[in-house]
Amino acid sequence: MDRRNWTLLLILAAIWGSSYLFINIGLREFSPAMVVFIRVALGAAVLVPIAWRRGALAGARPFWALLIVLALVQMVGPFLLIAEGQQQISSSLAGVLVGSVPIFGAILAIFFDQEERSDGLRGVGVLIGIVGVALLFGVDLSGSTALLLGGAAVVTASVGYAAGGLIVKQRLGSVQPIAVAAAVIALSTVLVAPYAIASAPSQAPTIGPVAALLALGLLGTGLAFAIFYELLATVGPSRTFIVTYLAPGFAVAYGAVLLDESIGLATLAGLGLILAGSYLAVQGRLPWVRSAARRGP
Repeated sequence: MDRRNWTLLLILAAIWGSSYLFINIGLREFSPAMVVFIRVALGAAVLVPIAWRRGALAGARPFWALLIVLALVQMVGPFLLIAEGQQQISSSLAGVLVGSVPIFGAILAIFFDQEERSDGLRGVGVLIGIVGVALLFGVDLSGSTALLLGGAAVVTASVGYAAGGLIVKQRLGSVQPIAVAAAVIALSTVLVAPYAIASAPSQAPTIGPVAALLALGLLGTGLAFAIFYELLATVGPSRTFIVTYLAPGFAVAYGAVLLDESIGLATLAGLGLILAGSYLAVQGRLPWVRSAARRGP
């Protein structure tokens, strides 16, 4: 990748890693449903015009029923679960747990995607990632039932992200990615609106949570997805998904520096295991083996 694409990748990781920080701040005065609604509504305001100008939305129309399912599985459900979970757990820990998405993607592929079956080093990666998740639950989330439930909600969101990826690959491969993203986020706005209205704040919120949700929607959802699909188109999926390994580190750094969250050894160890497991589960090879192959004749 050239310098421009590496810069975009790092910007994307920094933005997505900050989402958990913004959610944490937004939850101080907004309900989880309101956080999600503002997030997807602002994201739609960015993505839908882009897809419209490119003439991409027409190709998504025949798949509207499947897109509703995808909106529920990959956006409404996970976004609500993460927001609910972050009422109990720290933003940094949420970011680490969401880093397990490739692990669950590999597990689901065993049953639904024969091309991506997790054998060999991929299977080892799945096991390493599961150990990392178990470590976090056994140490960082063992203090109370509320912590366990919060962590379970975020992990369930990761399963939804992974399932959504399979749906896109197997059923929506003929639709332009930007059209899928725009349609899903627009549908998500409609689907979550009733719950958001029912839980709207009874008094005007302060500037901090409002600014956090503006950043979450415009940057963490709208701009981030635009960059994501730009990278997909220019450097391909395998290189674009390097962001999966970078974003949790940003989440931990933001939580520690800006929210004064406690980052223990178990969190760092869990992060390391989840990222190492995710890499092996996706790549199926050791980093230095790949480098050696590139240096070969």
